[in-house]
Order: sequence, then structure tokens, then C-alpha cells
Amino acid sequence: MEKTTKIATLTAISIIFLIFNLKPLCAQTITGGAYHSMFLCNNGNAMTVGNNDYGQLGNGTSQDASTPVQVSALTGLAAISGGGDHSLFLKQDSTVWSTGDNSYGQLGDGTTVDKVSPVQVSGLTQIVKIATGDYFSLFLKRNGTVWACGENANGQLGIGSTGNQLVPVQVSALAGVVDMAGGAYFTLFLKQDGTVWATGSNNKGQLGDGTNSGKLTPVQIAGLTGITGIACGGTHSIFLKQDSTVWVCGLNSTGQLGNGTNTDSNLPLQINALQGIIAVQAGYAHSLFLKKDRTVWACGKNTSGQLGDGTKLNKNTPVQVNGLTGISLLGGGENHSLFLKNNGTVWSCGSNSSGQLGNGTTISDSNVVNVIGLCALATDVNELTGKQLKLNVYPNPNNGNFIIELPGVRPHSLYEIKIMNALGGIVYQTILSQKQETISTDLPAGIYFLQLQTGETITARKLVIE
Repeated sequence: MEKTTKIATLTAISIIFLIFNLKPLCAQTITGGAYHSMFLCNNGNAMTVGNNDYGQLGNGTSQDASTPVQVSALTGLAAISGGGDHSLFLKQDSTVWSTGDNSYGQLGDGTTVDKVSPVQVSGLTQIVKIATGDYFSLFLKRNGTVWACGENANGQLGIGSTGNQLVPVQVSALAGVVDMAGGAYFTLFLKQDGTVWATGSNNKGQLGDGTNSGKLTPVQIAGLTGITGIACGGTHSIFLKQDSTVWVCGLNSTGQLGNGTNTDSNLPLQINALQGIIAVQAGYAHSLFLKKDRTVWACGKNTSGQLGDGTKLNKNTPVQVNGLTGISLLGGGENHSLFLKNNGTVWSCGSNSSGQLGNGTTISDSNVVNVIGLCALATDVNELTGKQLKLNVYPNPNNGNFIIELPGVRPHSLYEIKIMNALGGIVYQTILSQKQETISTDLPAGIYFLQLQTGETITARKLVIE
């Protein structure tokens, strides 16, 4: 099958552990590839659905599936990420595994041979996050450095050259990274200080540096500060600020920048129609936004119904996705969208030519449909092993504003904080680096679980908001 330009995929989302009486209660997470979808189960297994031409479903075959199938021989997973035609899996032991298309070395196993079952990525240790672009893969180490492999014709690996890489190499002169996202031929990196750096193709201004010239090493996007979230489309970029505003740049031919025009921009522009946003995500030419009230808004290409508004008309200002409330996570495919509810159910809309909507059909839908046949929402599993860190949370109960104190964490270590509701839905997440941090949320009153993860060690506390 001839390869075509496909989805700019998501930043990976970690598996969630809710610990009560030292026993973890886990929940699903989601991510979209080009024409496939991936789901992380509460027991540390993964399920996949959709196109499987290159083995990206990881079930030992190359047959498409319209209902989710289990990934072969992988357990204890912590994160997943879907590329154009390949898939990545991060295990709790910090090793990374991959399957699917390997034409450019994106599987990182030193070959260009496709795989229908997961193989281990070579030479990686202490990985805490994974992400994928079309034909390349990204790995974030615990020390804040980034490693990458796969296609590099446009400098998307950020290593100062354009040669493809069959095993992971370190991204040039980049440290203090807490998140990353891959586009079609470009990459974004979010640093701990809230700045964003970019590398690769820039033909539509997707790097946001005021030019249309590509870059071989990461450059800082001027004027962007206080960024808490990033997402890459095929050739557009989305940035979420700490003040819950959204900024965008790049290609805008189908309205994916959401600013009421179809004009490209090589500098970040604010989407004035959006306020109170807590998460952003992108498909190839569409954009998704999660509001504080847990509704979802979308703009851009809609020819397959991927905006979920009941039409197939492109939109250059955000419209609300029909019938969705209580959403905790977003996922974007090339022409489809995924939504995880707080109750653990998954919903989808858009193109379904390969069964990527996961509802047992290959019929596209401009309204959301329920993904069927997924793993159970919540089960009790074996008690966690390993040393529990000391974690103080005060005041508790509180009004959504509280202090986290970590007496046993090394100074300047990166650690991940998640807050989940009682059903396992992520309602807040961030990466911190200090032994004492102040957290401010706007969560409604209720009982939550706060989880700390440093490396392979997971600790949690019950959190009461009044």
C-alpha cells in the first residue's frame, strides 16, 4: 500500500492508578492514530481497533478490526500513543514497545521491517512519556531530555540533520522538557518553564516563529509563555495557556485554527471565541477543545463528521460536539475523534472506513457513537509493589486549592500529579518539580484521588473538595 501523509498524533497519556488501601483502581485512556484507535485498559493491557495494514493494532495479524482487539503479549502498560501507521506502548518498567509500519525506523528497533506484534525499542531507559508523529516516535526521559527515531527528512527529530534514525537518538540541546507532540513533519516540545520549542517542516507556519522556513534543531516560539498544553495537527499547532486561553498557528485551509478565517498564520493567534479551556487535541486538519464544564468544542475539517456536530460542513469557529458531557480526555485521528467520559465509556465520531470508531461497523458518523467491547471500567488488581513515597496534602478537605509536600523527592526531579474522580476519570493533571507545590483547581465539590508518580513508584491520597 502506498503511504500517504497521515495523522499528527498525540502526546501520550499515562495509565491512571487510583490507590485506596494500597490497591490500585485503574481507568481507560485513549489515543488516536491515522486510521486506528488505541485504548489503555484498567489492568495494564491495551486494546486497538481500525486499520491494520502494517500491524499497527499489534495483535499478530494485518487484518482490520471494527471492534477492539487485545494487543499481543503486553502487560503492565503505563501509556500508549498512535502514529500514522504505527503504535507505541510504555510499560511501567519504563521500557518502550512498538508495532506497525517501520519504513523509516519509527519502531526504533534498528530495522525497517514492519511488525505485527510489539517489539522493544532499542536502548531506552527511564522513559516517562511517549509521543508519535506520522512516521516518527518521541521519548521523554525522567531527566527531561528527549530521544527520537524514524523519519527525519524535514528535521522533525530536531537532531541537526535530515537523516532517518533507526534507533532513538537524543534531540539536540534540549532539556527540561515535560511534554511533546508530533505532527506530520514537525514536532513541538513544552518545557518546564512554560515555553514551547519547535523543529521540522514550517511550510505553513506551524512552528510559529514568524517564518515559513523549516528548522533542523528546536527553536523557541517567541511570545508564548505560561503554556500548559500542546497539540499538533498535520500542519497546525495548538497551545493552551495557564489562563485557559487557546493560541494557534499554521495551516488554516479548513478552519482548523478556529479564528473565523481560513487564512494561515506563522505566528500564534488567540482563538477569541474560546475561554475556560482545560485540554486541547488535534486531528490532521481539525482541532478539539475541552472546557471546564466538560463539554467539547471543535473546528476545522468536517468532511467525515469528525467535529461531531451532526453535519459534514467545515467550521472555522468552534462548535459544540453534540450530546457530550462529563468528558475527561480527548483523542484525534486523521479524520476521526475520540472522547473518554468520566464514567469510563469511550465515544467516537468521524471517518470509520477501517472500523476506527470501534462500534462494530465501517459506517462513518457525524454524531458520536459508543465504542463497544472495551475492557471493564474498574477492577481490583494486585497490591502495588515498591516503596511508597511520603506525600502530604493540606488543607484536606479544601476548596480546590491546596499544597502538595513531598519530603522524600530529590530536588529538581520531575514528577507527575493526577487527580481522578471516583470512577477513574482524569480531571486534572500536571508535571511538577519542587518538593512543595501549590495546586489551584476549579473542581466541583466531591471526593477525588490524587496520585503522584515518580519513575515506577506510585503513591496516592484521597482528596476532599468542599
